Amino acid sequence: MIEVFRDRYQELPVNAVPSQFGWIEVITGSMFSGKTEELLRRIRRAMIAKQACVLVKPEIDQRYSEDHVVTHDRVSLPALRVKRADEIYELAKDSQVVGIDEAQFFDQSLVEVVNQLADSGKRLIVAGIDSDFRARPFDPIPELMASAEYVTKQLAICVRCGRPATRNQRIQGNETEKLFVGALESYEARCRSCFEPPARLN
Repeated sequence: MIEVFRDRYQELPVNAVPSQFGWIEVITGSMFSGKTEELLRRIRRAMIAKQACVLVKPEIDQRYSEDHVVTHDRVSLPALRVKRADEIYELAKDSQVVGIDEAQFFDQSLVEVVNQLADSGKRLIVAGIDSDFRARPFDPIPELMASAEYVTKQLAICVRCGRPATRNQRIQGNETEKLFVGALESYEARCRSCFEPPARLN
């Protein structure tokens, strides 16, 4: 990766080439599309490369573990829980790679945190849902996607028809609350055709 960037700067004097390169990778899509699985895969590869890594998750997400990021298939890595996005600054100060899971549960301040860390030379890998249970944009993911160098859109499989799924069907829980943490008991992945918008959209 560094060689790619060096090629880009090859016309500059040697002392003009930045000593560090930071960037943002966003992994997004619906629930059950493998976002966390892909996040953990990238973190593991960075660890194999002996890069200093830190993995964080929002405090609100305690579905499978309080101190690990866990996929729906129970693959996991140790993680630090944070209540506010600005706490990530301190946790990331000695790391080259910063992984953030369930980014949709942070507020809009996450965008500034992620961009500042990338500007300081760190690699940010951010995973989160891009649309809510009403199929509307789920902040802060859209803005993170706009500022990212790399965006990966994951697709799930519709439980009704087997087509590619991009929607999060809430099958139980509050009909209006946007931030409702759940897994298989509360949500299904559905395609555009099989998705049933909630009756109450306000």
